[in-house]
Amino acid sequence: MSGITEVLTSKFEDVSFNKQETKDGITTLWIPGDQLNNILGFLKNKVDRPYKMLYDLTAIDERSRKKLNGHGTFTVVYHLLSFDRNEDLRLKVKLIGEYPEIPTITGIWKNANWYEREVYDMFGITFKGHPDLRRLLMPESWKGHPLRKEHPARATEMEPFTLSDETYEAKQDELQFNPEQYGFKTSSDDAEFAFLNLGPQHPGTHGILRLVLQLDGEDIVDIAPDIGFHHRGAEKMGERQTWHTYIPYTDRIDYLAGVQNNLPYLLAVEKLAEIEVPERVKYIRVMMCELFRLASHLVWYGTFAQDLGMMSPVFYMFTDREKIFEIVEAICGARMHPNWFRIGGVANDLPRGWEEKINFFLKYFPRRLKEYDQLVMKNRFFKDRTVGIGIYSREEAIEWGVTGPGLRATGEDWDFRKKRPYSGYEMFDFDIPTAQNGDAYDRARVRIDEMWQSLRIIEQCVKNMPSGFHKADHPLAVPPRKDRTMHDIETLITHFLSVSWGPVMPRGEAFQGIEAPKGNNGYYLVSDGNTHSYRTRIRTPSFPHMQMVPYISRGYTVSDVLSILGSIDFVLADLDR
Repeated sequence: MSGITEVLTSKFEDVSFNKQETKDGITTLWIPGDQLNNILGFLKNKVDRPYKMLYDLTAIDERSRKKLNGHGTFTVVYHLLSFDRNEDLRLKVKLIGEYPEIPTITGIWKNANWYEREVYDMFGITFKGHPDLRRLLMPESWKGHPLRKEHPARATEMEPFTLSDETYEAKQDELQFNPEQYGFKTSSDDAEFAFLNLGPQHPGTHGILRLVLQLDGEDIVDIAPDIGFHHRGAEKMGERQTWHTYIPYTDRIDYLAGVQNNLPYLLAVEKLAEIEVPERVKYIRVMMCELFRLASHLVWYGTFAQDLGMMSPVFYMFTDREKIFEIVEAICGARMHPNWFRIGGVANDLPRGWEEKINFFLKYFPRRLKEYDQLVMKNRFFKDRTVGIGIYSREEAIEWGVTGPGLRATGEDWDFRKKRPYSGYEMFDFDIPTAQNGDAYDRARVRIDEMWQSLRIIEQCVKNMPSGFHKADHPLAVPPRKDRTMHDIETLITHFLSVSWGPVMPRGEAFQGIEAPKGNNGYYLVSDGNTHSYRTRIRTPSFPHMQMVPYISRGYTVSDVLSILGSIDFVLADLDR
C-alpha cells in the first residue's frame, strides 16, 4: 500500500483526505477543491518520487446513483502516474450544483488543457482560469452536454432531426474560419501570416481530422487541431449497454487493434467481479493481442511510408496483414472486429490446426521485416524526412501524457507489459525496445523493433500453451450448464437472466490500462450494482498524442507535419471515441 496518504496528511495538516476503497487497489483520495492546485502542484514537483504525468482527467455525473453515500452532484477525477514509484494515484473533488465550477490545473500540466475542455463539453463543468474553455468534441451549436445523465443516449429519445434553411445557414457560418477563435494573430511586425486547412480530406490525416496551420511562408507558426468529427459517444454507449453487450463497441475504439480494445475493458470488469481467469485464457489473450499489435503496426508502417512518398510498401504490408487476418479469422470467425474476448475468458477454445497457421507465419514474417528495413528504414529519402523531425524529450513526453513507442523513443523503457504485467505477460521472455533521439525516425524504429518482440511472444505462446478450459468457473462469467437447466427452475431462471439481462456487477470501481499498439489504452469503470456500467471512461493514447502536435511542429515546414503525424500513429476513432 502506498505511503502517499501519510505524506499528504503530514504536508497539508489542515486538509481532510478521505480515502475510498476501490476494486483496483489504486489509492483514491477525496480532496477539497480549494486546495486542488496546491495538492497537485506538490505531487508533481515537490514530493519525493513525484507523480509527473497527468494520465487522465474526467468527471462523473452522480445524480442518478442508487445511493449517493456522500457524493456530490458531480465528481471530477484526476488520475496521476509516478514512474519512479510505479504507481497511480486517483484524486477526486466533489462538486455541488447543476453547473459547478472548479479551478483549472493548466498551470501545472500542459495536457490538462484538452482534458478540461472535454469535461466542460461533456458535463458542463466550468474550469475557472482555463485559457481557452470551449467545446472540444461537439460543435459549438450543440445543445446540452452528452455525458450528463439527462442527455439522451439514443436518437429515438430525441426529436426527429430536421434541417431548416435557417439551421443550414447557421451551420455554414459556424464553419467559417476565424483566426481569433484559435487565438491566432494575422500578422507580426515583419510578416503577414497565411492560414491553411490540412484535412479533413487530406490522406495524411488518416481520417476526418482538421489541422489549421498558421504559416509564415512555408514555416509553421502554430497549429490548431480541430477534432470531434469521428466522435460517436462511445462512453455514453457504455452506460446504456449491458456489461456483456458493450464488448463489440470496444472493438471500434482503435479499429486497427482488434482484441487490444476488448482486453482492458474486460480486465477492469473482471476486477469488479473478482474473476480470476485460467492460465490458458491468459496465453490465448496474449497471443491474440500480439497478433493484432503486428497487424496494427503493419498499417502504420505502410501508410507512414506512403505519407512520405513511397507507394510500394503499403501494398506489401497490407498483404502481410491479410495473412494475420487469416489466422484471426480461423480462430475467431471474424477479422478486424473479432468481438471474441469474453468476461472471464474467450468465446471459444482454439480450433484444430491453429498451431500450423501461426507457425507458418512465424517462419514467413521475419524475412519480410528484413526486406522492409532495407526498403524503408534505410532509404535515404525516408531518413531525410524523419531524422531530427518532431523532436521531444523524455520530460516533454511525460508532461504531455505520451505513452507507448512515443515515450520509449526518448530513452524511457516504460512498457506496461513489463512494469505492470497483466494477463500473464510476466510469464513471457521479451525485451523493451527504446531509442534516444525522440524524433520521427526513432518513433518508427521502436515500433519496428517491437514487431520482432511480438514474434518472440507469439512463438512462446505456441510452444507453451497450457491445457485447460477457455473460461473462468465463475457465475458472472459462465451461465449454468445447459443440462442442469432442464432439472430445476432456479437454474433455468439464472441461465435465462444471465443470457438476456446479463451479469450484475458488484458496486465499486476499477481501472485497467494495457500496452496497446499506439500507447496506453485504459478503461475506468464505475458500477452501481446494475446490469450496465454507471460510468465508462476510455483513456486512449491518441488523445494526448494529438494534443502535443502543435508543440512539436512549430518551426518546421508544412511537409514536416506529415512526417510528424505519421510518426505518432493515431487513429481518429481512438482520438474522438
